[in-house]
Amino acid sequence: MTEKINTYTISIYTENNIGLLNRISAIFLKRHINIESLTTSQSEIENIFRFVIVVTISDSKIKRIIKQIEKQIEVIAAFSHTDKETIFLETALYKVKSKSLFDEKHIQKIIKESQANIVTVSPNYFVIEKTGWREETEKLYDSLEPYGLLQFVRSGRISVSKEAMNISNILGLNTDK
Repeated sequence: MTEKINTYTISIYTENNIGLLNRISAIFLKRHINIESLTTSQSEIENIFRFVIVVTISDSKIKRIIKQIEKQIEVIAAFSHTDKETIFLETALYKVKSKSLFDEKHIQKIIKESQANIVTVSPNYFVIEKTGWREETEKLYDSLEPYGLLQFVRSGRISVSKEAMNISNILGLNTDK
């Protein structure tokens, strides 16, 4: 019987120490697990940072990965959630030739229909920002490509869990909601 494969969002709460990202990524490397997305930022708790890592693996492997991550000294707690258990988005930036904005009126309709925003305009280029699900940012990419797409970048997944992770309780702060 084959094991079920899921996309998991792993949330890791840590102290901000040099070399931790390297050690965490090595855990995935040793097991030949590809990291699809990685984002780090300050968490909701002062001086505590959060890694958000997206992987597609089996249910049994995710449990072993979480246990291994939590063995790292700087890691306070690690959690895994399926897509159904999280609310998640990505942000993308598209740099397009300015000539397209002025010469191709259709491009303004594309931007409006995709609910994207123009964040800057210069004589040579303009930059569009789109926040949404991966499918939405890819659709806008496909729509903009014929108009002279100069650069494209997409953030890693940002997410919050639908259920409380109780990280504040783990730290003794008692403020997690």
